[in-house]
Amino acid sequence: MLLASDLFTRDGLGQILFRWLHIVAGITWIGLLYFFNVVQVPAYAEFELAPNEATGGRARLIAIDKVTRRALWWFRWAAVGTFLTGILIVGLTREYFSRAPGWSNAAILTGMLLGTIMLLNVWGVIWRCQKVVLANAANVLAGGQPNPDAAAAGRQALMASRQNTIFSVSMVWFMVLRGHGGVAYHSIGIGTGPGTIYWIITLLIIAVLEVNALGLMPWKTAPNKGLNAIYDGKGVTNPIAAAFGLWVIFLVLGEIFFS
Repeated sequence: MLLASDLFTRDGLGQILFRWLHIVAGITWIGLLYFFNVVQVPAYAEFELAPNEATGGRARLIAIDKVTRRALWWFRWAAVGTFLTGILIVGLTREYFSRAPGWSNAAILTGMLLGTIMLLNVWGVIWRCQKVVLANAANVLAGGQPNPDAAAAGRQALMASRQNTIFSVSMVWFMVLRGHGGVAYHSIGIGTGPGTIYWIITLLIIAVLEVNALGLMPWKTAPNKGLNAIYDGKGVTNPIAAAFGLWVIFLVLGEIFFS
């Protein structure tokens, strides 16, 4: 057991200090992700339904320019902070993988994979597309003409953000399981036998969902078409159901291949 006096040792930095910072950054990142998807998206849709369409539209643009812009700054840099502190935990903690049983390693590696994909979605899709939306809002508020590409960019950002929300429930599950639940499973190797089958199925599921989020399926970014139905529907019911549905799938896979 590490003591307070061990805080600035290698293991202390990895297991205490950077783990704490990892959790703080992760709370900020995922908290804002849920804010965007559960609060902001439905609220901004209501602006467009205001009795005075011009007033409702302008209010929405002001909110995008003043609120979303600031939230996105914290969102994207909290994602970076979460990722970097996670890497430092693994790098500084001695025998990080060898000290845990097979399923614990499979769990943390799956969580790390999901978190890395989510980070890439933040910077490669969400932020890139939201820059178009933010620029359009500022331009229109200044009296300029709307950018016809803003709606498509907003849709692409929404799909990636909703997919990150779906991934996040399982990602947090795997992170918690590493330290608190992995002992419930046997130490089956993660690269042979059942472990290999687990990874084939897991990687296939993740790949299909991510390719869909990027709009590369036949239905592209069309609302409520194909797998895009998990991003749409009334309110946020579909994304939440998909998030916990994916978690159940991973839970079953763990029981089948590592119990």
